[in-house]
Amino acid sequence: MRQKCKPDRYVSFAGIEGDKNSRELMKMLRRHIDDPLKTNRYWELFKDKLERVGKPVEHGGRCMDELYLIHAYINNIRELFELYDDQAALVLLDRIEVESC
Repeated sequence: MRQKCKPDRYVSFAGIEGDKNSRELMKMLRRHIDDPLKTNRYWELFKDKLERVGKPVEHGGRCMDELYLIHAYINNIRELFELYDDQAALVLLDRIEVESC
């Protein structure tokens, strides 16, 4: 029996749903940081960054996307998911890290 090969991110992003996975992870993150009992100044500033996704005029000409933010803040995001024992989000974060970061 032939094993199905996993996509190789260093050769091609074919078969990897990076944008879809990144948007889904941001929804999972928002469930935590939109909760007034779980947020703090750091996450409030992060939400401002999320509001500028896809708006290069508001970010010095650079067009950020969700994957960029995940890559740039992966340790902080992981820490939050671990704090609230969000296993589904941690699994998706690991997948995104392996496939796209």
